[in-house]
Amino acid sequence: MTLCEYKPGLEGIPATQSSISFVDGKQGILEYRGINIEALAKQSTFLETSYLLIWGSLPTRQELADFEYEIRYHRRLKYRIRDMMKCFPESGHPMDALQACAAALGLFYSRRALDDPAYIRAAVVRLLAKIPTMVAAFQLMRKGNDPVQPRDDLDYSANFLYMLNEREPDPLAAQIFDICLTLHAEHTINASTFSAMVTASTLTDPYAVIASAVGTLAGPLHGGANEEVIEMLEEIGSVENVESYLDRCLENKSKIMGFGHRVYKVKDPRATILQDLAEQLFDKFGGDYYYDIAVALEKAVADRLGHKGIYPNVDFYSGLVYRKMGIPTDLFTPVFAIARVSGWLAHWKEQLGENRIFRPTQIYTGSHDAPYIDIEKRHSAADAEILAGMIH
Repeated sequence: MTLCEYKPGLEGIPATQSSISFVDGKQGILEYRGINIEALAKQSTFLETSYLLIWGSLPTRQELADFEYEIRYHRRLKYRIRDMMKCFPESGHPMDALQACAAALGLFYSRRALDDPAYIRAAVVRLLAKIPTMVAAFQLMRKGNDPVQPRDDLDYSANFLYMLNEREPDPLAAQIFDICLTLHAEHTINASTFSAMVTASTLTDPYAVIASAVGTLAGPLHGGANEEVIEMLEEIGSVENVESYLDRCLENKSKIMGFGHRVYKVKDPRATILQDLAEQLFDKFGGDYYYDIAVALEKAVADRLGHKGIYPNVDFYSGLVYRKMGIPTDLFTPVFAIARVSGWLAHWKEQLGENRIFRPTQIYTGSHDAPYIDIEKRHSAADAEILAGMIH
């Protein structure tokens, strides 16, 4: 068998066949189950979109009502999970806390009946219902406060903001947050989704699948980028400093956070929607001087790097939206995870349909027939360099 050409990061190499989502990076198109993301953001809700992604079609009115009811009444956490969270260090990153909590769910719901539709649905409901509660609970606990219990009279997004901020959110803020979740729900075979699929292919439990994906999302080259966008805007400081900051980035060949995408060569359609959502928030609740810096940076990057297909991605404006809602910067990625759980679960369910364990090959670059050296005759790497220098 002839090995294919090596592609770092598996760039451009198909890893699966899927009917869940579609991206055309040249045209700036994103579809969930064939439905354009702009239509879903305008007309759907996050839970309806989640149902679409996971079960493959838009629900009827009764199906959606049943789904929302199940999730509404599974939001609470086992007290032992809350006790475990109380032992987490206050300085720990919320993504690490979320990964530990997601994995811990498997201890309480350990039955692996992956051929049972009722088990599949129960796992979907638990994860969609409890992940937001975990994120909000850790935020309050790390400040020394008891977590706020979910409210059954609030919808999915309003309830999360209520648990997080200890007050009922403004309806516009809740609506915009729900749209944000829809925008982040799914995006083909990205790093965290691939991680979820590889884990799922071993037929482990779905809680381990989601914990694996959360760990992958935490990296700054994936979900963590939205945190770094705010840090970058803080570093720039003012609109007047945009050009000089960009000059330094280009001179040092350093990454401009929130720009560029492996797939999109035009502006990410989600970034366009998020920018409009940010402006709606600013119109009602007051502006954010970071937004002016962001707009100036987008223009400068487009002028100088647009010919290379480098434009804002989903991370560039999402942090500004969350910031205006009072969400702490280090919760941006956990909020991303709340949304992406639905996409991960969709791929988990699809993987189970025609499962085969992932086992890619490699191109070996090491030596052959190397001798075993007795321990008394071995030299450390530093000694070997010294000896090599003496010989030369």
